Amino acid sequence: MPTLSKRCTAEFFGTFWLVFGGCGSAVLAAAFPSLGIGFAGVALAFGLTVLTMAYAIGHISGCHLNPAVTLGLVTGKRFPAAEIVPYWLAQLLGAAAAAWLLYGIASGKAGYAPGGFASNGFGPHSPGGYSLVACLLAEASLTFFFLVLILGSTDQRAAKGFAPLAIGLCLTLIHLVSIPVTNTSVNPARSTGPAIVAAVFGEGWALRQLWLFWLAPLVGAALAGLFYAAVLAEHETPPVTEDPVTYSAAA
Repeated sequence: MPTLSKRCTAEFFGTFWLVFGGCGSAVLAAAFPSLGIGFAGVALAFGLTVLTMAYAIGHISGCHLNPAVTLGLVTGKRFPAAEIVPYWLAQLLGAAAAAWLLYGIASGKAGYAPGGFASNGFGPHSPGGYSLVACLLAEASLTFFFLVLILGSTDQRAAKGFAPLAIGLCLTLIHLVSIPVTNTSVNPARSTGPAIVAAVFGEGWALRQLWLFWLAPLVGAALAGLFYAAVLAEHETPPVTEDPVTYSAAA
């Protein structure tokens, strides 16, 4: 099994790719005059970042790319709890680095103002004006199902080799559903990187509302892990001391 430092390095670069590719599609390409990719294009971009990186680093770190996924794998008895903090740190650093690189590119256009910078929000900062409660329910429930799919597609009983495809398509579907509601998080690291950039340039609401995009995904993921372990897993769960990579080519 790769060392923890190598796995955390893979998580850094994987999360960087997710934020740069997914949020980059929203910041640079979603509304490009006449040829913008729109919501569907952004949703596909997020799914593709997970799909491609799962094949690239799934065998190294498990390709979590998301603090909620890491927590869900811990509660689902697929990943050791002792390694959750190093994984979270690597994911957050990767997300922040990607957000700043994305700003460096976007600001090369004359007159550019970052605005919300693809940050997640509720109430007046929800793309569709959805309430705090609606956004909390959406984020928690979608993360729950995302983790159930991750745990199921990476189960030792599942068809081999198809987990990255299933997970990438699931994330695409999640974005198709929830971009109008919260701009779609289901990933605290993805939310944190852009929120930092937005706050630096005067959009302090992004950091003030960030708590929801930690709380809801973490609760949804933790419950999904507990549910899968208790209801859907085999009676004899593999010990968490085994190689976590074998369980989690996820995002």
